[in-house]
Amino acid sequence: MSSRQPVNMMWPHPLDRRGFLKVGTLSYLGLSLADYLHSATLTTPSEQKKSTAQSCILIWMRGGQSHLDTWDVKGNSGFKPISTNVPGIQISELLPKVAKHMDKLAIIRSMKNESNSHHEGSYYAMTGHLPTTTTRFPSVGSIVSKELGQLTDIPAYVATGRGRLNCHSAGFISPQYEPFIIPEPGKKNYKIRDLTLPGDISVDVLNSRNTFLNFVDEHYRQLEHNDDFSKSDLFDERALNLLTSSAVREAFDLSQESAKTKEEYGSGRFGQGTLLARRLVEAGCRFVTLEGWNKEAMHDWDTHYRNDYFLQEELVPPFDQALSALLEDLKQRGLLESTLVLVMGEFGRTPHINPGRGRDHWGHCWSLVLGGGGIKGGQVIGASDERGAYVAERLVTIGDLFATVYKALGIDWTKTYLGPGRRPIYIANSIDDKQGEPVHELI
Repeated sequence: MSSRQPVNMMWPHPLDRRGFLKVGTLSYLGLSLADYLHSATLTTPSEQKKSTAQSCILIWMRGGQSHLDTWDVKGNSGFKPISTNVPGIQISELLPKVAKHMDKLAIIRSMKNESNSHHEGSYYAMTGHLPTTTTRFPSVGSIVSKELGQLTDIPAYVATGRGRLNCHSAGFISPQYEPFIIPEPGKKNYKIRDLTLPGDISVDVLNSRNTFLNFVDEHYRQLEHNDDFSKSDLFDERALNLLTSSAVREAFDLSQESAKTKEEYGSGRFGQGTLLARRLVEAGCRFVTLEGWNKEAMHDWDTHYRNDYFLQEELVPPFDQALSALLEDLKQRGLLESTLVLVMGEFGRTPHINPGRGRDHWGHCWSLVLGGGGIKGGQVIGASDERGAYVAERLVTIGDLFATVYKALGIDWTKTYLGPGRRPIYIANSIDDKQGEPVHELI
């Protein structure tokens, strides 16, 4: 966290080299744009290990998607299974569009979580650890950001929202790997505040101020030699480039997309967020997390009440549309092999229906899907029992999932980080703090 004091946001003194760049507030960390880039990693593409995948899009099914009514339909579901374009694989009738892309996706039907609580379950699914009072663990997105580095001027890790218990956080590894938090798109005149100059400051004015400040700096550096000056200049220059770069503005600018493309993804916040995720990975973002539901709906995937109604009427149709559009779009643009797509929540839903005609939290067995990025699609990993209640075959843990993601991205999945007290912690941490293993059938 920066120790700098807030500055006058109206017209900072021209000699305040920090103030002139503080044109927006990174609401999540309270950092200026320059502060954010002071801690941004500078790893170059040449330093990366060769791998198929270069980026990951995580579609987060906040609340816990019902596996029994989507990916692992049983007799206790109110919906029927339908065939897909892969013989022998069936999914819910609620997903007719995704069913046509099953060759691009793999289903894991034997996931297990360590908690049935939203807060703990989300934290566990994003970090591989249950929350503790002594250690803040890094999220999978932060680890990818640290290991792969920033490819272009686009932040390496972008997320819509902080998540429960700050589950997207960089934890103990360093604030520099925190996500760049953005609002969810879908609203009219959508823009990223932190990348937008105030109305009375143009790009030319900003560049002029920067030139003047450089001139003033040279005078003071003749009086005091400090190695931190050159490093500070580099980060401030990157902040300025991010504010003025046409490539960055275009990456976040959904108006660049045709009306036809927007319609294919869906006009709601989820559809437009998925479209933005594609734009970001296309521009060089390493890891994007977006909420897998429309905020216009009454609630997320936490369907304690009238499960079938909300799935059929509000939740699944926009998801079916957006995911199928994303897969097709990535394929047409030649990005599917370099972009890993992961769809998951914190857990599944109960095999029984409660008195409110809903399903409750269930972490003992649930499903997720992933594809692209070199993942071998068109297959099902693991199996649940006849009710979808417990794992019957091939238990897959969060640590195993992380190891698979890291391997796809060319990251050494066996790595450990030194946590508080210099305790080694697996980046692919599994149940009982054991090292996870890649799902060999997938990669």
